[in-house]
Amino acid sequence: MKKLLLLLMIMIAGTVLVACSQPELDEEPQFLEVELAANPEKADVNEEITFEAKITYGTEEVEDADEVKFEIWRAHDEEHEKILVEHSENGLYVLKKSFDREGTYYIISHVTARSMHNMPKIEFVVGAPSEQEEGAASDLEDMEHKEEESEDGHNGH
Repeated sequence: MKKLLLLLMIMIAGTVLVACSQPELDEEPQFLEVELAANPEKADVNEEITFEAKITYGTEEVEDADEVKFEIWRAHDEEHEKILVEHSENGLYVLKKSFDREGTYYIISHVTARSMHNMPKIEFVVGAPSEQEEGAASDLEDMEHKEEESEDGHNGH
């Protein structure tokens, strides 16, 4: 009887140890998310625009990204300006900039943090818009569609 009781206790202890060492199956994988915005999205020449990248990893606000760089260019210009951006507060990385030429512009935030990289792109206009780059409209439509899906809770993560 004592051997049976001892065997039963060993089996229960082993089951508990195995169960405790298994990862939670309900845990959602975490991703590096970047919400890039320009305010205002349409500005006048020489009017200051505020660019913000809100960076999160799961529910955590990322205040120590390895690198945040904003790449900005006017449609059809070959030269792209790249600006390193520091953390401001609450996971926000902010750049204030004005432009002396009218046209349609693009900005990509290159974000490296938590061994991941994310680089969303948005469009903004200074003065009168210029002709968009090839594929820019469909890129923005795809991004707007993804935003609508995530607002509805149907995104692919």
